[in-house]
Amino acid sequence: MCHHHTSETSKFNDKVWHPDDNAQPTAKRPNSSEIYRPDVLETIEEKIKELDSQLRALSLDIHAHPELGYQEFYAHDVYTKFMEKHGFEVTRQYLLPTAWKAVFTHGQGGRTIGVNSEMDALKGIGHACGHNLIGMSGVAVALALRAAMEKHDIPGKIVLLAEEGGSGKVILLERGGYEGMDVCLMCHPAPGPIGAHAALSPWEGKNALDAAVLGYNNISALRQQLRPTHRVHGIFEGKDWAPNIIPDYAKFICYVRAPTRSEMQATVKRVTPCFEAAALATGCEVTIVLEQGSTFDLRQNEALGGEVANIVLNKYGAIDYEWGIKSASTDFGNVTYALPSLHPGFAIPTILDGGNHTPGFEQAAATIRAHYACLDVSKALAATGIRVLTDDSFFAKVQETFKEDEKRR
Repeated sequence: MCHHHTSETSKFNDKVWHPDDNAQPTAKRPNSSEIYRPDVLETIEEKIKELDSQLRALSLDIHAHPELGYQEFYAHDVYTKFMEKHGFEVTRQYLLPTAWKAVFTHGQGGRTIGVNSEMDALKGIGHACGHNLIGMSGVAVALALRAAMEKHDIPGKIVLLAEEGGSGKVILLERGGYEGMDVCLMCHPAPGPIGAHAALSPWEGKNALDAAVLGYNNISALRQQLRPTHRVHGIFEGKDWAPNIIPDYAKFICYVRAPTRSEMQATVKRVTPCFEAAALATGCEVTIVLEQGSTFDLRQNEALGGEVANIVLNKYGAIDYEWGIKSASTDFGNVTYALPSLHPGFAIPTILDGGNHTPGFEQAAATIRAHYACLDVSKALAATGIRVLTDDSFFAKVQETFKEDEKRR
């Protein structure tokens, strides 16, 4: 499952990278500031270039075999074989039937870099959230990190974790899947300007569904009192409904989203009475179940984000704060609450109204330019991971910004 939506159609035409644009992404500010360890970045670039055709084949294979969340058996097998072939220690069915883990250790001691991949597709429209790219990116980051660690003799450990993107991370987090990681890195494709990478903040969720039914009307009334950044939306499910029989059972599945976990919890307290009042008014009984595995906002680590931004601006493209990730709930948000993490968005060429979760985006996710945009952000993530391993003062800053954010949230 994938809760990311981007819908900013009004601005779309002017700035967005279209499939028919001939331009290539270029560095916005080449050589404007120093890059940490250019020799390491060069190793990373060389490795990713060497693996290019293998990574492309992997991505297209996954794209051609879409599977729903918790059912990614094909993807599980393809990825685990690939990582084993590349000398990683692989754990199949890691804490979940389709999740897996690939580990590589070099030298003694050193820190642990977590990398996250997602494998699931969407019902009916395949990989319209581009998880074939996220999966490929995780592999590329892990293999590039390994190459740099070996060539430059950098001690440390890489843990690549892959699961489905609904609440898979919440479950893995609860089961200890992220324990021992010092940082965790991943990325996500979205529409945006050419070469743009959204380095620092989370996703806009909009759903056109507005069911005109009693409990939901109460929520509609409540919305006037909710902040504009808070979202409440849901769907109805029935059992054996027929037009000539009064339904004796109805279920309403509701999502409550807000910019932060604490705001979300406060809004849930205001939403539940809407259902209680509806039951009272109609003489029905109501049972309210709070689902486990609620997803939190993304707390992007500023130090990690700044490092990725610096590399991207000097080498690959632009940093954009308008597009991509503004206010999201994703299960990676839960990871960002637990440890210093980064989840940059990256632009791929898309058609008009072809944002995440549309058939147009499913096609965009298989294009060669989306492939290279994904590899560029992977290089920046790998280089940032290496800096965490080698630069003690940088890692101290990563931890410090994480602690500062803990106070803010």
